[in-house]
Amino acid sequence: MKEKTKKLPANYMDIVFVRSGDSPWRLREDGLVEVDMENRGFFNAVAQKFFKRPRISHIALDKYGTKVWLALDGQSTVNDVLQKMKEAFPDESEKMLNRVVHFLNTLEIHKFVVRQ
Repeated sequence: MKEKTKKLPANYMDIVFVRSGDSPWRLREDGLVEVDMENRGFFNAVAQKFFKRPRISHIALDKYGTKVWLALDGQSTVNDVLQKMKEAFPDESEKMLNRVVHFLNTLEIHKFVVRQ
């Protein structure tokens, strides 16, 4: 069965994403980015109180996520980020468009980035 591909709007590649100021982040000693996410809401409050879940989750990005995160400088378009990823991972350039778009979509849904 053939996978469905989602069509992107023509101007998606021209969008500039910027990191949200709501999520502190740091570059770890191993060179990967770690983003802090506050667990908010009723269910998270219950989990924190009764199941000793943390108030802050530390999300470690992999090498791909780190490269994208660092490329989000407030000036680079999605196309610029894609080109940086293809240069950094030339053996995987065929899959890179889907990987970058999916990751940016996830970051935007969880409010780690916003469109400028």
